[in-house]
Amino acid sequence: MELFLNPETWIAIVTLTFLEIVLGVDNIIFISIVSNKLPANQQAKARTIGLTLAILIRVGMLLGISWLIHFTKPLFTVFDQGFSGRDIILFLGGLFLLAKSTSEIHHKVSHEPDAVNVKAVLSMRNAITQIVMLDVIFSFDSILTAVGLTNEVILMIIAVVISMVIMIIFAGRISDFIAKFPTLQMLALAFLILIGFMLVLEGFHVHVPKGYIYFAVFFSLVVEYLNIKIRKKHTVH
Repeated sequence: MELFLNPETWIAIVTLTFLEIVLGVDNIIFISIVSNKLPANQQAKARTIGLTLAILIRVGMLLGISWLIHFTKPLFTVFDQGFSGRDIILFLGGLFLLAKSTSEIHHKVSHEPDAVNVKAVLSMRNAITQIVMLDVIFSFDSILTAVGLTNEVILMIIAVVISMVIMIIFAGRISDFIAKFPTLQMLALAFLILIGFMLVLEGFHVHVPKGYIYFAVFFSLVVEYLNIKIRKKHTVH
């Protein structure tokens, strides 16, 4: 209990929670794209189950910090470049995001009608599986960042749980907002392609500061917001 009487503890929790939310922006966008493919009555359930499982996975990874750090050690070397389990996961996750986003863009541009899936349960499982799988990939950066800020595992767990609960609360609103505007859907998919490419580069130890990517996304969102306002104005007149 003495730990929580220290003001630095609460500063660390707030800082870690903020970083977890910022690093989880790309995760929320992917969740929105995936959940919006489900029937309306299943979307909230898929998001909640997927993010709840993600909390358990992240807490498990934090409890196995020693294993996680060991996962960053090189497994093999190619042309004097070592590749770890983390590198392989980031590379494969990046390829998955590139393929998934490109497929979604093709689907929307070609105006192919959505196929009616009789087995809705399988569709739900598929969505949850994708949400959890991508969260594991995105978890590496957020958890390793948390490790660099504090040595107290309990503080990391508290920050992760708080940030994920906030994501569960706001994921539905973000999903509805993206679904409402088709141009925002395309922008979100373009952002996921950018993230996928960044993950592939990270797999080859080419670090791209996320600040650049977030600035580009923020600028694009501002431009799109202005476009939406202009279109509404023309519609009213």
